[in-house]
Amino acid sequence: MYNVFISENPEKMMGEKLIHYFSQGKCEGNAEMKNLLGGKGANLAEMCNVGIPVPPGFTISTSACKVYYQSDELPVDLRNEIKNYMTMLENDIGCKFRDSNNPLLVSIRSGSVSSMPGMLDTILNVGLNDETVIGLAKKSGERFAYDSYCRFIMMYSNVVLQLDHHLFQDVIDNKQQKSGARSLADLDVDVLKDIVNNFKRIVHEKTGKHFPQNIEEQLLSSVNAVFASWKNDRAVSYRRIHNIPENLGTAVNVQAMVFGNLNDNSATGVIFTRNPSTGEKKLFGEFLVNAQGEDVVSGVYTPMPIDGEQKNTMEKLLPSVYLELCAVCEKLERHYKDMQDIEFTVQDGKLWILQTRSGKRTAEAAIRIIVDMVNEGTITKEEGILRIDPKTFDNLLHPVLDVKSDQKVIGKGLPASPGVASGYVVFSASDAEKAAEQGKKVILVRSETSPEDINGMNAANGIVTARGGMTSHAAVVTRGMGKPCICSVSGLYIDKDGTFFSVGDTKVNKGEPITINGGTGEVMLGILPTISPELSQEFKTIINWIDEIKTIKVRANADTPKDAKIAKEFGAEGIGLCRTEHMFFASDRIEFIQKLIIADDENERANALIKLEEMQKSDFKEIFSIMEGREVTIRLLDPPLHEFLPNNQSTIEKIAKSLSKSVESVKNKIAQLSEKNPMLGHRGCRLAISHPEIYSMQIRAILSAANELKKEKNVEIKPEIMIPFIMNEKEFVLICELANSVISQTQIPASRAGMTSDKAYSIGTMIELPRAALIADKLAKHAEFFSFGTNDLTQTTMGLSRDDSVNFLDSYKESNIFDNDPFEVLDTEGVGELIKIAIERGKKTRKEIKLGICGEHGADPKSIEFFIKSGLHYVSCSPYRVPVAKLVAAQFSIKSKCVG
Repeated sequence: MYNVFISENPEKMMGEKLIHYFSQGKCEGNAEMKNLLGGKGANLAEMCNVGIPVPPGFTISTSACKVYYQSDELPVDLRNEIKNYMTMLENDIGCKFRDSNNPLLVSIRSGSVSSMPGMLDTILNVGLNDETVIGLAKKSGERFAYDSYCRFIMMYSNVVLQLDHHLFQDVIDNKQQKSGARSLADLDVDVLKDIVNNFKRIVHEKTGKHFPQNIEEQLLSSVNAVFASWKNDRAVSYRRIHNIPENLGTAVNVQAMVFGNLNDNSATGVIFTRNPSTGEKKLFGEFLVNAQGEDVVSGVYTPMPIDGEQKNTMEKLLPSVYLELCAVCEKLERHYKDMQDIEFTVQDGKLWILQTRSGKRTAEAAIRIIVDMVNEGTITKEEGILRIDPKTFDNLLHPVLDVKSDQKVIGKGLPASPGVASGYVVFSASDAEKAAEQGKKVILVRSETSPEDINGMNAANGIVTARGGMTSHAAVVTRGMGKPCICSVSGLYIDKDGTFFSVGDTKVNKGEPITINGGTGEVMLGILPTISPELSQEFKTIINWIDEIKTIKVRANADTPKDAKIAKEFGAEGIGLCRTEHMFFASDRIEFIQKLIIADDENERANALIKLEEMQKSDFKEIFSIMEGREVTIRLLDPPLHEFLPNNQSTIEKIAKSLSKSVESVKNKIAQLSEKNPMLGHRGCRLAISHPEIYSMQIRAILSAANELKKEKNVEIKPEIMIPFIMNEKEFVLICELANSVISQTQIPASRAGMTSDKAYSIGTMIELPRAALIADKLAKHAEFFSFGTNDLTQTTMGLSRDDSVNFLDSYKESNIFDNDPFEVLDTEGVGELIKIAIERGKKTRKEIKLGICGEHGADPKSIEFFIKSGLHYVSCSPYRVPVAKLVAAQFSIKSKCVG
């Protein structure tokens, strides 16, 4: 793996203070030092500062982690410094490390900057060997001492010696089964001594060495192992999933042990200051009597509730400690102003707090906690909005799996469009349509999708593809539809006859049920229950706050009246992109666009145009009506004509018959129109130059729809007509003249009373080619608005295919060439620079030119910040991502005011 720390200067870092002490009497850190001390270390120091009972210890900083990774070992100077701090800890505690009569034991725990629960390693009871265990037994009892020694050997062997945990757990399970014990705490001391001997035997058999008896070696090798765990597979995967930078490193916390397994007046547990599932202001937690911390989270034992009606709650078993814990929870939540996840240990009736951090929570809980805390006066609206993870909003808008369901995951791909869907497997768009007509729910499984699949995609509950990236056709269209989609499923093989697909050893036949989770990228067997999300009152409250704060408009990409309705429901302030070609793919329309393209007879072509105009006018009118005066940008036909033509024999024969042409002549026409590189081919405005009748028809339909709606409902609409794929000023001038010609030849008024300008429409262009950006000053002479089509602008600037680049982008990210997929997060250095050039040059010619963006980057947080800084007036994204885009815009406004 590429060493992300290789550029660090080890000599400079060794000159820094790498270790920081914390205790009630002496504390060298605080919560503001999170980047240096990690979340755990910073919070341990902070709790000491505010008087919370915390066992003393010291934090070896994230800078030390970077020093470690220069040579994959602890430098001599750092080893010596650790020994010095151990002496400080010994003096604080009053017992000695290595003392055979009164030994000091410590825990070695990780502490990353960003919370990574369970991903990094921990070792408890460091300092035990065959001599110190006897001293511990004299002081605290044999059963406790050998219980602790068992736990230590097992954890150390797993984490430091890299031996399988089950080798040791099997020994314990066997002893428990023979004696009828339910846990380690139920085994008598002789059995525990036998387990210790068995454990040491396993270590010797597997490593060829005896279990380490040198206490100093235990300490340093444990610190070494916890640093090394930063690069274990699960940690690397977790950071990738949660976009946590690789170069942060982890701190290591060395802390005096307190023992929840000392006796029956001791315990360990985890508690949340509010319910992490619902957000309810009520303590939520679990504990175990006579146990150590890892027992609660390991899943080996069944914990007991903190409070409630049951007899075995902490409230009833340890009432005084319970009351003290409640007071600590209230104090910590009030101090941190957020729900806390707290780890605690009770040693013989004395409460100790081992960790506090902001608790992980569901999307629903996150929203409720924020609104409640604002209403309580704990935080401001602005603070609450800044705390919301944009993914939280996204998750609230899509169906979620019932967590109680039995899930058998058979494959995983890119989580292209969130949400959960179940259905029966089909392999073609036509099969999906037929199934939908019969009321069946289906999942469409394809190698990849194309615009021709739009009806099947619309009919399907969800989409799975073997190829394609996060901004592939399948991803973009399904996000717009609000349907779940998984792209590029690893190892997905689709039978060429369309009878089955397989992933690894699992084969799924056509017609068999599967469930997909577009939020995780998982494909599962069977129909699994889902929970439909309901937009809570808290969600609506936060949206109202966001609208008060944000400064940029958020529109939606909506291609049909259905899309427009959803966009409006989610608070879109207009439509930034209506792709007219999607209207043509409907089953009752496709034949007319096909006749228009293939027919030789002028009457046939004219009739097809009339039909298409009627249909488009109807759609535009409905969209305008739904949007009630909000701005609507309509992009004229963009894809090359061959995308509308059939590739299956039966449809070709049907078209040939309807046009009284031979099948061969239709096939020849299709072949003639096909292109080797259609992405840069006969598309967009180029169609208007060679087939002006298509754009004329569309302009007529748009303006007629607006005019009729004005007459019928007095709804004032000024459509924004957008010309795609412009590369030359003369192209744009010709199409402007075409629009004027349409008006002059029809009964549509060129202007209407009450309009903000003297025209009944505005005309602009999509900037999606580098040359268009560079000649923006010339285009702005004629264009009243620019909308940046960042999908194609990224492709044409970077020379990357958004559908094919998925095959190597992971390698680019792993090699640190790219930090992000440029089709998800805007490339500000290249594509962004072109956008800034276009804005600057466009404004020189037309100072008040309207500026927007309608690519998939319109809902990406980092990209939105760039667009706001660049001076855009609006962003446009799929309807289901409108709340997320609004949130990010509001967060940027708040941050800007704080900086200003």
